[in-house]
Amino acid sequence: MKTITALALLISAAAATAAQPSKMQLDNWAQWRGPLGSGVAPNATPPAEFSETQNLKWKVAVPGEGFSTPIIWGDKIFLLTAVNTGKRVEPKPGDAAPAAKTEAPQPKADATQPPPGGRKGKGGFGGGGFGGGQAPTELYQFTVLCLDRKTGKTLWLKTAREEVPHEPRHGTSAFAASSPATDGERLYAFFGSRGLHCFDLDGNIKWQQEYGKMRFQPQWGEGASPALHGDALLVNWDHAGSDFVAALDKRTGKQLWRTERDTPTSWTTPFIVEHQGKPQVVVSGSGIIRSYDLANGKEIWECGGMGQNTIPTPVTLDGVVYCMVGYQTKALRAIRLGHTGNLTEKAEAISWSLSRNTPYVASPLLYGNRIYVFGGLSASLSCYDAKSGTAQFEGERLPGMGNIYASPLGAAGRVYTADLNGNVVVLKDGPAVEVLHSTKLDGGIAASPVAVGNELFLRTKGSLYCFAAK
Repeated sequence: MKTITALALLISAAAATAAQPSKMQLDNWAQWRGPLGSGVAPNATPPAEFSETQNLKWKVAVPGEGFSTPIIWGDKIFLLTAVNTGKRVEPKPGDAAPAAKTEAPQPKADATQPPPGGRKGKGGFGGGGFGGGQAPTELYQFTVLCLDRKTGKTLWLKTAREEVPHEPRHGTSAFAASSPATDGERLYAFFGSRGLHCFDLDGNIKWQQEYGKMRFQPQWGEGASPALHGDALLVNWDHAGSDFVAALDKRTGKQLWRTERDTPTSWTTPFIVEHQGKPQVVVSGSGIIRSYDLANGKEIWECGGMGQNTIPTPVTLDGVVYCMVGYQTKALRAIRLGHTGNLTEKAEAISWSLSRNTPYVASPLLYGNRIYVFGGLSASLSCYDAKSGTAQFEGERLPGMGNIYASPLGAAGRVYTADLNGNVVVLKDGPAVEVLHSTKLDGGIAASPVAVGNELFLRTKGSLYCFAAK
């Protein structure tokens, strides 16, 4: 009991210290959705215009496949990738994943809300229907890649695991879809069924944790990223089996707490928000949102009214957390923190809500008081006042853009967006759509744009670009 209390105090104190990002954190992009958890790079001044020939600092090939958004600390860039070795391996008895739990039937596709996919363009991502087809029979190397930020040169490459994936993945997905995280001393690489791996920034393994094999219905692959807050590393394990959310000591990998969940398949990343000095872990899930005390994993509140296949990560502003889903059911809940229990029907706990224009895959961008969201998978962009929910514009189709997986980036008064065909559109941050620049890169884009310093980083299918004004 004394140990549990000590751990709880350790997490609470460390998390409270980390509530306000340091200058070093603000100057880097240390985890999924950046230093503020909002998709904004507050200290970055990336170029407004760029192309294959304009303001291109460097472009390097990235081996394998992955949606991992670049993570940047100082002069190092970190990516996850899965490299098909071409080596065939016959399955052994016992290699199959555990049986999946029964879930509610998945709704069929319709013209307004397709499954993950998109039109296949040059270098883009193909479709793939509702499943992933046959499971692979070849070995993949689940790899961490460290690049020199100045040149794009590979500094080190470490294979965390080599195995044959036990399930297929969707044609527009990848076997390395999670983004890593760093605290400036260690790098945390989460490959889901292939484990959680901690390296120092020189590529030396520090610890590893295994959680078994995930199962998904449909078999679209894995994708949730780990989240860092203070000394705690958070992992969400929602799939078609036994679900949980867990906190680990980031230094040792030791489990601090683990809370079981009963949530159908989702791909969402834990989001940590502090209210009145108390950090809580908000985890959107299929059908319901739940919040847990970071100190001990106990549930604080829950809110229903959400749909299936949750992917977007929440954002927060002034004591309100914004959670959303956009697969078949389109829903956004602006939830006032400070309440407990079931908030679904508590009007005083819901600041405002929305049942249209919400994103399927892309997470929202919270830029100042504005929340930018894509509608479903389409390049139909809407912007709402975060305080009131009032629409500043709705359903504005971005020119030349196809289906969207990448989450938008906010930097230097601009909004950077990218699609699965490699199109990039830059907008002025404001209450109306004003296109500042558009270009097309060689390769589809599913990873989200990142800005650090005066540089913009874009990962395409096969390459990583660094742009900087000359």
